[in-house]
Amino acid sequence: MPEDSRQRAARRLAIARGHLESIRRSLEDPDVYCVDVLRQIKAVQGALDGAASVVLRGHLEAHVATAATRGDAQDMVDELMDVLKYI
Repeated sequence: MPEDSRQRAARRLAIARGHLESIRRSLEDPDVYCVDVLRQIKAVQGALDGAASVVLRGHLEAHVATAATRGDAQDMVDELMDVLKYI
């Protein structure tokens, strides 16, 4: 994976970690408002989705785009079909 993709994904995961920690702390408060927790959970999901998009783009740019020249295009197609189950 390209280095800039790694850094961008790591940043997004750090954001998700911060939100997740905030959710965990807020659940210790008996007066926490459920809707606020749900909003924060959605923010974590968004950060994780963003990280997944960055990783996928890095994979496409670094590996899939060059598959034909390497001669493993069919393997890449099979791999992508499998990966699409998770995104």
